[in-house]
Amino acid sequence: MTSIRKWLVGGLLALPVAMATLWGAMALWYTLPGSETLRTGMALAFALFGAASLAVALYRQKFVTSLVPLTFVLAATIAWMTSMQPSNDRQWQPDVAALPHAEIDGDIVTVRNIRSFEYHQDGRQSPRWVDKTFDLRKLDRLDLIAVHWMGDDIAHIMLSFGFGDDQIAVSIEVRKEKGESYSAWAGFFRQYELYYVFADEADVIGLRTTYRKPPEDVYLFAIDADRENIRKLFLEYVGKANKLRSRPEFYNTIITNCTTNIVMHIRAFQKNVPFDWRILASGYFPELFYEAGAMDQSMSYRDLRNASLVNERAHAADGAPDFSRQIRAGLPGRATDKN
Repeated sequence: MTSIRKWLVGGLLALPVAMATLWGAMALWYTLPGSETLRTGMALAFALFGAASLAVALYRQKFVTSLVPLTFVLAATIAWMTSMQPSNDRQWQPDVAALPHAEIDGDIVTVRNIRSFEYHQDGRQSPRWVDKTFDLRKLDRLDLIAVHWMGDDIAHIMLSFGFGDDQIAVSIEVRKEKGESYSAWAGFFRQYELYYVFADEADVIGLRTTYRKPPEDVYLFAIDADRENIRKLFLEYVGKANKLRSRPEFYNTIITNCTTNIVMHIRAFQKNVPFDWRILASGYFPELFYEAGAMDQSMSYRDLRNASLVNERAHAADGAPDFSRQIRAGLPGRATDKN
């Protein structure tokens, strides 16, 4: 009976030990300095050490003593990870080189370093950073932008705030260094700083519909929310941008990303936002707003989504000064303002 109990304990321990070993190996591969060969060797050594420790523990049926060395090595890896600090002082890629921030004077908000790049079909960028002043009393609309770049399940989510005839979009992204590319796996291991892009819609939408190869599908949904809550959400965003300027943070693929941060900002003034699996499955995130009644209810969500694709409009409006107005032409109507 004792032997059976030990094997049951071993079986229960096997999965978490294997997962911890995999995490440790990946952490070393992504975070250690040096060549890819060195990092690969260290990661393989950790994986083999973990596998051997688990095999010895199962064979000897002495789980505590057999796993103590692995525990120490894993603890050292965690200590190494936590010693890494985010920074605003790196060699950044041009499209994230400037940190946006805002100055607030009553109802007047001046946002600095708004990205307004011009993109070219050959992949070149013409950088342009601008400052704009917004009157919060004119903030009267909110839009959700869903960018599908890898099928229906995964989307990049952005919000866009409307001030009368003006529009400013905010995209929560990773801040990539020169020569760095995005990896969802690397995002688990403190490889990117968190970055809030404040931008013209012609930049963040036009880039994805017209200049990315291949182009990405961009959906623009009008959100029915009262003006006071839109104001609070916008101030949450500019407040976060100001904090990141003085206190940088790491991006995390699961807990600090383009959807979880939106929910975090909404929960700052609306506490009853429930957890839903679609917060993590970002491709389905817009459905949460539809089911809450915050999108056009005159049609099914599927029909609304199909009608909200703006790629053709964005192509036609490329380079136009009224880009934001043109891409909204023909979209499902906005719900009545809840002033």
